[in-house]
Amino acid sequence: MPLWQIDIYPAEGQTDREGLRTQEEIHELGLHDSLQVDFARGFLVQGDFAHDQAVQLAQTLLADSVTERSVVAIAGQDSLNEPPGDNMTLVNVLPKPGVMDPVAASTIAAAKDIGFDVHAVRTMRKYWLSELDDTVLDSICRRALSNDSVEQVIVGPLEMDQLDVGEPHDFKLTTVAIRELQGEQLEKLSRDGQLYLTLVEMETIRDHFISIGRDPTDIELETIAQTWSEHCSHKTLAGRIHYRGPGADGTPEADERQYENMLKETIFAATQSIRKSLGEDDWCVSVFKDNAGVVTFDDEYHVCFKVETHNHPSALEPYGGANTGLGGVIRDPMGTGMGAKPVCNTDVFCFAPPDTDPTTLPPGVLHPRRVMKGVVSGVRDYGNRMGIPTVNGAVYFDPRYLGNPLVYCGNVGMIPIGMEEKEVMPDDLIVAIGGRTGRDGIHGATFSSAELTSESESLSGGAVQIGNAITEKMVLDVLMQARDRGLYSAVTDCGAGGFSSAVGEMGEKIGAEVWLEKAPLKYEGLTYTEIWISEAQERMVVSVPPESWEELRELCESEGVEAAVLGRFSPTGRLTLTYHGQVVGDLSMDFMHDGRPPIIRDAVYHPQPTTSVDLPALDAKGHADVLLKIMGSLNVASKHWIVRQYDHEVQGGSVVKPLVGPLCDGPSDAAVVRPRIESRRGLVMSCGMNPHYGDFDTYHMATSAIDEAMRNAVAVGAAPDKVAILDNFCWGYTDRSETLGSLVRAAIACQDMAVTLGTPFVSGKDSLNNEFSFNDADGKRQTIAIPPSLLISAMGQIEDVSLAVTMDAKEADNVVFLVGQTKSELGGSHLLLNLGMSGGQVPTVDQPLAKTTFEAMHQAIQNRLVRSCHDLCEGGLAAAATEMAMAGGLGMALDISPMAATGLAATETLFSESNTRFLCEVTSENADAFDKLFAKAGVSAIRLGVIDDSGQLAVTSADQTVLELDLAAAKQAWLEPLNW
Repeated sequence: MPLWQIDIYPAEGQTDREGLRTQEEIHELGLHDSLQVDFARGFLVQGDFAHDQAVQLAQTLLADSVTERSVVAIAGQDSLNEPPGDNMTLVNVLPKPGVMDPVAASTIAAAKDIGFDVHAVRTMRKYWLSELDDTVLDSICRRALSNDSVEQVIVGPLEMDQLDVGEPHDFKLTTVAIRELQGEQLEKLSRDGQLYLTLVEMETIRDHFISIGRDPTDIELETIAQTWSEHCSHKTLAGRIHYRGPGADGTPEADERQYENMLKETIFAATQSIRKSLGEDDWCVSVFKDNAGVVTFDDEYHVCFKVETHNHPSALEPYGGANTGLGGVIRDPMGTGMGAKPVCNTDVFCFAPPDTDPTTLPPGVLHPRRVMKGVVSGVRDYGNRMGIPTVNGAVYFDPRYLGNPLVYCGNVGMIPIGMEEKEVMPDDLIVAIGGRTGRDGIHGATFSSAELTSESESLSGGAVQIGNAITEKMVLDVLMQARDRGLYSAVTDCGAGGFSSAVGEMGEKIGAEVWLEKAPLKYEGLTYTEIWISEAQERMVVSVPPESWEELRELCESEGVEAAVLGRFSPTGRLTLTYHGQVVGDLSMDFMHDGRPPIIRDAVYHPQPTTSVDLPALDAKGHADVLLKIMGSLNVASKHWIVRQYDHEVQGGSVVKPLVGPLCDGPSDAAVVRPRIESRRGLVMSCGMNPHYGDFDTYHMATSAIDEAMRNAVAVGAAPDKVAILDNFCWGYTDRSETLGSLVRAAIACQDMAVTLGTPFVSGKDSLNNEFSFNDADGKRQTIAIPPSLLISAMGQIEDVSLAVTMDAKEADNVVFLVGQTKSELGGSHLLLNLGMSGGQVPTVDQPLAKTTFEAMHQAIQNRLVRSCHDLCEGGLAAAATEMAMAGGLGMALDISPMAATGLAATETLFSESNTRFLCEVTSENADAFDKLFAKAGVSAIRLGVIDDSGQLAVTSADQTVLELDLAAAKQAWLEPLNW
């Protein structure tokens, strides 16, 4: 059967955009200044057809006849590889065997649909580079053209005549002699097998198998490792912790607590306390027990929300890691209750600065610019292709994210009332629907629980998956129909741990028998263990009554979705795994889920002492210069390059979008979405995070994150008495008592703040051990740990979306109010960061006053007193006023004299980042009513000035100009850093 190579080039007269983009990227990465690059994309197609048919396939299916031309020949022929100029080197980049290739899969399906006998397809990229020495060529291939985790590079012509699609697996049952192992031997087994279990856990497994008189099989050991992994069991946060930390007055180690289950006694306890206080008005439906948290929405639907992390895979393969991070979290609502329909996505990213010097990168680290572009592309492609709008998010930059970028992805889904519960029934069939199983994602759950090192790329490349959004969209369509027909009794997604976790969790209370050879495979050659733990994407597992199987099978077939019976749920209390009739695994569900030894750890926390900071004396020009620096700093600068790649209009429900104002370029505080077009009731999505505050005190970092998420939601109109929040803890190596102590202190803050505000946590996730270790040039072991990073995601509701408010200034002569207390709180502020200074008081939260302020702000919006509203965060008052006026294409004149009465200097007033503050625009007719509303509530609301049409931000104090800035210049500075 011939192997055809089809190369696609830009047509005559068309620009080689990919070649120019690659050339620019090589230059940006500092690898070469003046390299010429020419590009072609290619397909290797194994099929039983002649040359003229191959040409027809290329012209009708693979190339755009207007903008592209194709060249077709038998693979390996020199005519395909002729350089476009003299002294050009050919570089071919292909997916490694076994790596998911969605475009190839779609090509096979489409080619068969139009009558071509296609056996296999593999995509490729071809680059011709102007003459280079071998060292520079190798560096460019590794750093710019390919990713060794998932791709292979072939320099020169391809020499192949067939595509290797796997060979039949030669079955051999493998047992692991664990019963005689001790100490270091057990640790070596855990490390070499990528189990990432502790010595105590390995000893527990060994003792269990001693007690039953046999050694485990490889699949049994893997199953236990997946189930006990940090990623799946959250064993650190749910473990026993003895904590010592500062008291409420800052007294060192005045607070001493013993937790039996830290998460349960802080985060969960807060929610339980809030629900108890709500009584019959409790609007939480299902929290911390399913794939996503569920709360009430209207008379027909509940709404669910989940945010996940996909950090380690994104560090190795940014596109695939982020792509499957979003795909995986979309499946969480799909697997909640009896299945929810996804309605919108969120994302938050943490990167090292994209202008990092390439020569300073440790071995094994991808350049931050490449990571950023890959991550954004991955989220963009998955969300857009599934037709789910990405409506809210944020991006944070810090050099400490160099080895471990953070990728948070969230999804919101709607579920009919009555569908929020599920129950696996005895003798139900275990049915897998969706994508086939391959080697992608092997050890994904255990890998995500480990620290990254410079060797991780070569050791754990298999832990990276590549997603196929079109397959998941087809699975979603089938699942919704099957749910409404009542064809299954329970559903869950196939995520971390693959079938191992999905079937293990579903059958925990009953038992399951699994026939591994029944799983549809992408290619031959997978072992029974690989089938079981693969994290291949786009798979759901449903529990199907036998009498419903035929109807479900026909439904799946009609939609082009594969479905297979893998076994049945049996009331044995055991997990039994067979392969072609031979038992390869037999485990007690009790031991799997309850046999893990408890983690017992000490935690201690010493926050940094507050030190004073001597601010330089800044005049009006000095303030303007600093403000321009802040507006042009990466954490404040416009993220429009990212936002504009996302489709936030699909499904037609977006009300307040990520960018607002007359030119749609103002940074919205939160998103407002109508999940049901027939209803005016809306959802509000927002987030809060500030890793810099954690350098001072993680308690205040956590309360500030919750406050920011709340004020963002309230600023667009969300009712503060019905906001559900989610926690995502991303931390360093928590085996250190100090690092664990910083996390416990943040959890205590979450509990305190949530109870005070009445904002229940409904779901959450943690990602620990986010550190990167490597040997420096002198051979010394170095470690880069991320800063403590707590993301708070908030989901609020708005009764009528017509009440929603945006942040852009609306009209000249309207009055500007500053709501909330401004204090001398510059610790971790963008002012000090941009001045290169340290110290100061980190922003704190007056928690009872925050609750009152949010309620008053909401009442003002409900009374239609507010034209525009913007929360104050990074950069303080000066940055918020600039963004607000800039977004509206107007100007602003402010007088901060009233603030001087509180003892604040002008610099502090302009740049303090105190929490719970809003900048509001109010018509002159409504100004008195606005003033009275806040006075009655006991909340500070100061008239600072007016909106004007000057295009300037002018700030005075006691008739002295303290800041004057041309907003056009501010906008240019704000757009420039990420205007890619």
